[in-house]
Amino acid sequence: MLTLAALAPRPGQRLWDVGAGSGAIAVQWCRSWPGCTAVAFERDERRRRNIGFNAAAFGVSVDVRGDAPDAFDDAARPSVIFLGGGVTQPGLLEACLDSLPAGGNLVANAVTVESEAALAHAYSRLGGELRRFQHYLGEPLGGFTGWRPQLPVTQWSVTKR
Repeated sequence: MLTLAALAPRPGQRLWDVGAGSGAIAVQWCRSWPGCTAVAFERDERRRRNIGFNAAAFGVSVDVRGDAPDAFDDAARPSVIFLGGGVTQPGLLEACLDSLPAGGNLVANAVTVESEAALAHAYSRLGGELRRFQHYLGEPLGGFTGWRPQLPVTQWSVTKR
């Protein structure tokens, strides 16, 4: 939900979900406002099929495409881009920014040191907002419940000028 909040959907906008994984962000996007549409880019064929299944299970349609940025050319242009995977892939962040219209938002998440470094570098060059989140899950600990930390997520968001 923190990612969807950062994306700030508005009616009729189109999202590109790059490195879409399960397609959860694309599906949530399509359910957020009337007319919101999404294009999901995912290199793994099994994950691409799952995105279609997940979208159907929630009553939305997501345009599912192959590997980014190769599949960008034929896709309907985005209003907003979420980069959830591939932050360290050479040229991908730049290709995403090049595809955004002026005033469009890009939000990228990172969970590895390398992808976090890429976002910190982008923030130093382009500004925007850099955030870090961590959550904990309650799990059994002996006869009690303890908090188990999950991976922290670093998030960078920027509006293209």
